[in-house]
Amino acid sequence: MLSMFTDHEPKAVPIYCVTKKNYQAWLETQDQRIKIWLQALDYKGEAGTIAFVPSDLGGVEKVVWGEEDSFWQYAGLAQKLPAGTYKLAYNLDSAKANHACLAWGLAFYKFDKYTDKTPEASKKLVWPQGVNVAWIKAHLEAITYVRDWINTPAVDFTPDVLASMCQMIATQHKAEIQIIRGAQLKQDYPAVYAVGKGAAVDPCYLHLRHHHPQAVKKIALVGKGVCFDTGGLDLKLSGNMLLMKKDMGGAAHVLALAHLILSLNVQVQLDVYIPAVENSIGSKALRPSDIIKTRKGLTVEVGNTDAEGRLILADALDEASTGLPDLIIDFATLTGAARIALGPELPALFTNNQALTNQFIAAAEKVNDPIWQMPLFKPYAKHLKSPIADLSNVGKNSYAGAIVAALFLENFVGPAVPWMHIDLMAYNLSSTPGRPEGGEAMALRGAFEFIQGWVLDSLNKN
Repeated sequence: MLSMFTDHEPKAVPIYCVTKKNYQAWLETQDQRIKIWLQALDYKGEAGTIAFVPSDLGGVEKVVWGEEDSFWQYAGLAQKLPAGTYKLAYNLDSAKANHACLAWGLAFYKFDKYTDKTPEASKKLVWPQGVNVAWIKAHLEAITYVRDWINTPAVDFTPDVLASMCQMIATQHKAEIQIIRGAQLKQDYPAVYAVGKGAAVDPCYLHLRHHHPQAVKKIALVGKGVCFDTGGLDLKLSGNMLLMKKDMGGAAHVLALAHLILSLNVQVQLDVYIPAVENSIGSKALRPSDIIKTRKGLTVEVGNTDAEGRLILADALDEASTGLPDLIIDFATLTGAARIALGPELPALFTNNQALTNQFIAAAEKVNDPIWQMPLFKPYAKHLKSPIADLSNVGKNSYAGAIVAALFLENFVGPAVPWMHIDLMAYNLSSTPGRPEGGEAMALRGAFEFIQGWVLDSLNKN
């Protein structure tokens, strides 16, 4: 996991980061040979540009990089360098050094499970001073988990496989785990069973729990685990179904976030709830107009079988609420409406607690992991009314789909429980440095930064 880093290497090539504004001042500090060379290249220090200064022996003596105001700039830098060992020719504070190394490491991510694993040319970065290697390792592992799990096709990532990944995380961190499968779900998780019973692979419900001996906060994480979504009997069009292996992205995020929290010893009591299903077509599949009973006791008329994610989350959110945690965060690839509103790269955040949400947004901005708050606009709850059940799972039209879905979920969150709902894409539609096309962790780093900061603030107040 850390093969792209090395300890002190005396022959490492120094990298000088400059900006267009300070480039000339930096150039004046260099010897005449370097000045002439860079002037001959007409190098200006513009953001994202690179220049190589040759050594007398024909190798690379120095690298000059035009600094960008982006977390991902070191991924872009890594991808433009030839094979070799490099070091940053300046000191960063610890936080910036951590983020630089994380972006550098993510530049080398490749999902090659099904392809020829041809070794790539080695590029290594000497660890900068002040880095937290454990922090970098945990983040690289967590983001790799999310990407690998989402990228794996549904034929190899069934609810049973998702359960085994949860078991792996639990075993690694000595956490407890409960797995409930198939018809055993009928009584306590009826909505999960109703959605998953039509598939060839049994649905299951996963509950991972870990109690830190010095816990100061109790946090529940809930993740949508639809391992493949055909849309059910309200079948998706083929183009809309193509990426539906990613519909377990919410589950991938909460397991990865749990791994971060436990790896870095954050003082919380942690519960992770994942309903894992395939939304398939079959003789037992959920039908439009069916009425199902949820764990909470509320009945739901199924207006559309392709709005299944909110049904399985309903049971999980209800159970999470019964433990009266200090906060519930759910992650879900829930609505196309959120993507239409904000695009694929910006997750939507809904909440019933503005004070904590302000802290979350500030933390996400600090680590350049963007998220955007959207309103829980109460008047739109009227769209969830049903004449024959307590709720409908969809509105009567396509307007405000992300808000309506969030309002549906709010019915299953305890009235005194702070809650944040993150509706995300979990997928890159194209490749950029450090972010190849495919599964992606979104709002994960921001969520961890918020939780860690929230816990530290509580400890400092005590």
